Amino acid sequence: MLKKLRSTTRQTLLAVAIGLTATAALAGDYPDKPISLTVAYGPGGATDFQARIATMTAAGILGQPVVIVNRPGAGGRVGWNWAVERGSKDGYDLIAYNLPHMIAQWTADKSVKYNADNIIPLGNWGSDPAVLVVPKDSPFKTAKEFADHARANPGKLTVSGAGLLTGHHVATLQFEHAAKVKLNFLPAEKGGVQALQFVIGGQVQGGFNNLSDVWRNQDKLRILGIAANERDKDFLPEVPTFKESGFDIDDTSTNLRGIAAVKGTPPEVLDYIAKRLPETFNSKVVLNRLKETGSPALVLDRQQTEELFRKRTEAVKALFKEIKE
Repeated sequence: MLKKLRSTTRQTLLAVAIGLTATAALAGDYPDKPISLTVAYGPGGATDFQARIATMTAAGILGQPVVIVNRPGAGGRVGWNWAVERGSKDGYDLIAYNLPHMIAQWTADKSVKYNADNIIPLGNWGSDPAVLVVPKDSPFKTAKEFADHARANPGKLTVSGAGLLTGHHVATLQFEHAAKVKLNFLPAEKGGVQALQFVIGGQVQGGFNNLSDVWRNQDKLRILGIAANERDKDFLPEVPTFKESGFDIDDTSTNLRGIAAVKGTPPEVLDYIAKRLPETFNSKVVLNRLKETGSPALVLDRQQTEELFRKRTEAVKALFKEIKE
């Protein structure tokens, strides 16, 4: 009896040891090669350069470097569709998300392959408000002057943005609704950088773009207003919010950026990444570099990022409903 008990005990301990070894091996196996991060916009734009900054310390914290892969087109649809349809589901093909872009697109464009069920948010690094800009030599000095002219000339003023149903487009829709004007929106196929060049070059009368892209080019532009609940004291303290100019526009269009995975990625891999992203984004070298490039930081953990998605989904749906009424 005693011999049998000892044998059973040894078998139990052996099974436990094997289980622990397997778990440790599983945790230890990831990551064993560089991690790809799909940026759904072109090189040089805000999402691209911020993603490169935000992952600067990834090799030391995640255990492998993060390699940025640009897959631009259709306001983000090309890259995010690729991630869902063709990307690996093993944690080696992550995506840089943009809100409200993703939410606006899967809400209003049923042709996209990504949705709230197959995108898994893991951590947020930034919050980049939309601003209204005009060429440096534009006759418009304020958002009110711009709106007054647009109201008197429906559809005659053309504004550029990164693409349809991006944050830039959402800001345009908000401005049209609040100011009771009709603008001609020109989506830039190559993203925010191209959209900004349209403004700088005078091909359009104005544009809605990211604070960070505009901040780096402010000597070539005139900034009329910011779509935020309060002024940005760090980067554009002299620029009034649209609310200050008399337009009821909140921060729904603010470009929120972070990292997400796709449904099917193993839970233990998701946990591994999510637990390390706040440390990655919060490192001094990352935060200092973001500040140097005019990029407002907003570091959130997985739970906070999930809540961010939920709240932004409610805001986008409420906006679309209000505009339709």
